[in-house]
Amino acid sequence: MAKPNAKAPDKSVTIYCKKCQHILFKYKKGGKGALIKCFKERITKDYTTENCTCPQCNSVFARDTLVRGTPAFKFIGGKVWFK
Repeated sequence: MAKPNAKAPDKSVTIYCKKCQHILFKYKKGGKGALIKCFKERITKDYTTENCTCPQCNSVFARDTLVRGTPAFKFIGGKVWFK
């Protein structure tokens, strides 16, 4: 499998917790599809204190994993939303 593009996309999105609406990340998202995973190298601003856990409601929203050999967060369905 190929690695993700080295150049980060121009489009920046804000990722929120679905349960309490707290901001989790500012992220450089490529494409127009659903938000399934989040490469750690594309996160521009991280508002979390503990990996994969919302700082406000303490709900786990993702799993720490490797995608194509690159560290990433794989989101649990229905736990986050973005705009």
